[in-house]
Amino acid sequence: MEQKPPSNKDNNSKGLFSRFFETMIGIGLGESLFKTGTTLLSVILLAAVIWLVRLFYAQAPDPVSAANDPVTVSTVAVAGIDSVQKQEDNSFGGIPRLAQVHTTIPSRPRQEVVKYTVQEGDTVFGISEKFGLDPETILWGNYYVLLDDPHALKPGQELNILPVNGTYHEWQEGEGLNGVASYYGVKPEDIIDYPANNLDPETIGNLAAPNIQPGTWLIVPGGRRQFVSWSAPLGVTRENAAYARVLGAGACDPVSGGAVGFGSFVWPANKHYLSGFDYSPKANHWGIDIAGNEGEGVYATDAGVIVYAGWNNYGYGNMVMVDHGNGFQSLYAHLSQIYVSCAQSVGQGDPIGAIGNTGRSTGAHLHFEIMTATVKINPWDVLPAP
Repeated sequence: MEQKPPSNKDNNSKGLFSRFFETMIGIGLGESLFKTGTTLLSVILLAAVIWLVRLFYAQAPDPVSAANDPVTVSTVAVAGIDSVQKQEDNSFGGIPRLAQVHTTIPSRPRQEVVKYTVQEGDTVFGISEKFGLDPETILWGNYYVLLDDPHALKPGQELNILPVNGTYHEWQEGEGLNGVASYYGVKPEDIIDYPANNLDPETIGNLAAPNIQPGTWLIVPGGRRQFVSWSAPLGVTRENAAYARVLGAGACDPVSGGAVGFGSFVWPANKHYLSGFDYSPKANHWGIDIAGNEGEGVYATDAGVIVYAGWNNYGYGNMVMVDHGNGFQSLYAHLSQIYVSCAQSVGQGDPIGAIGNTGRSTGAHLHFEIMTATVKINPWDVLPAP
């Protein structure tokens, strides 16, 4: 085949470029021209790559939209089966969002009362924490079982667990909603409107004599009441020691004279840490349970006179009380042995008994209280640091 000779136009273009390049070399700018051309070419290539990448991802489907697109099918590896299917249209969509095996259902507030069986090692505090309630709600929801006494908790007991903090009230014949609500510090509407009580405002009738069947249990959300006292009364002094006769056979007759305390207190046991309940008025526990093995010594926290020494009928078992003659009294409960007797003077640190597990107790320890005629004091506030 005959080859065509180059046209005059091509010759002119090549000749012009050659002459320009030769001229630039001649004046010493050839190397600079070469570098400038290389840099310019690199910039052009980089811009082209950026443009292509943007174009590519602009056409790729959104991963979130792909997860909801019926065309996109993805599965999760379950029980060792590693399988993620590609999209049916074979388009590249980045990293697909995998289907979730488990569905998270939002937790909804519980409204009904549930039953809980007490396990070995349970405490009122632990149970309340488990269900997100205050300790007093556990006691107020189970008066007939615990009698407001946290020490009464025993394995196997079935407890009512309220859905909210408050009290549980068994409706009695002749009661009125105004009076019941006032007693617990709430409004009648708080009881009527609580869904779990199943009370119909349209048929409730007169609040003073409402249509509520006797024996009906009602949740009183936010309700509160005074604890029924199972512990020692306040103000048992040497002058009125007989006041404690309601507690049991250990009560003493009035005493005159005797040792007076220093107003400072020492630990009443060898160990200086808890083994049981802490001081908690919210749980009707007005002392601390100090650790100790059965038979270990119990000591007078300050000097004074014995005003109770013997059995307590309300859960304390063998109990000793000391009046310190300066406005303070101390109490020592669940003793296995008592070493002192009524009207006896004792010095600070004198042995008065032995640690035990008598009365309403769940293991050997010393239940210890400090009080005045008007209030029970947190022992941690007056005992020396452990």
